[in-house]
Amino acid sequence: MKIQPRALSYSLSAVLTLVAGPALADCGSLPNLSQLRSALVGAITPTGGANGGLGFNMWGTIVDRDGTVCAVAFSGSQFTSQWLGSRVISAQKANTANDFSLGHNATPAGSAFPTGLALSTANLFSAVQPGGSLYGLQHSNPVDTEVAYGNHPGFSGVTQANFNPAPVNSQAFGTTADPMVGKRVGGVNVFGGGLALYKAGQRVGAVGVSGDTSCTDHMVAWRTRHALGF
Repeated sequence: MKIQPRALSYSLSAVLTLVAGPALADCGSLPNLSQLRSALVGAITPTGGANGGLGFNMWGTIVDRDGTVCAVAFSGSQFTSQWLGSRVISAQKANTANDFSLGHNATPAGSAFPTGLALSTANLFSAVQPGGSLYGLQHSNPVDTEVAYGNHPGFSGVTQANFNPAPVNSQAFGTTADPMVGKRVGGVNVFGGGLALYKAGQRVGAVGVSGDTSCTDHMVAWRTRHALGF
């Protein structure tokens, strides 16, 4: 039997992907879905004063220190109770805060930041404007849309039944079965809502929230992080 080289190439690629599996996450010491949702709901409806903004429900995402998504939650009664686009934006914000923050002992001797530097996504806004020191950063790490939405492109030479399962049911969004969980979604976002998470001075991940104005996102992120014990 003659096997077409192209079909064999795609088949091997698919097999290697299956063997490799998801990213090796370090989520054990980070909040789970239930804890994230509880903190997010409490941060949106605080007893100590309103957050301002539009008063909308929001999405929240936690990533570990290598950017793997550990939990995705929403504050409303169902996944359509908040802006659907903010689901991926919350993950972008968590990824950004994690990617551009440093912990203790991460910088060399003589650094201007000897104990590390925590950059929120809000801190990046002015630096990425034209002429800024980080202009273009927001285009540097695009979102992996296959991870974000659970879509699977077809492979030429192999069958859809074997290698192109249907997209993830949207009812999984914001649950333990969310397609982003256990994977690195990437993305850079440069307005309020993303904060790094630290333990004993070491960066262990980040939280991102989205679904309201930029300033409100920033406020809710701070309150969510505090409620989670970081």
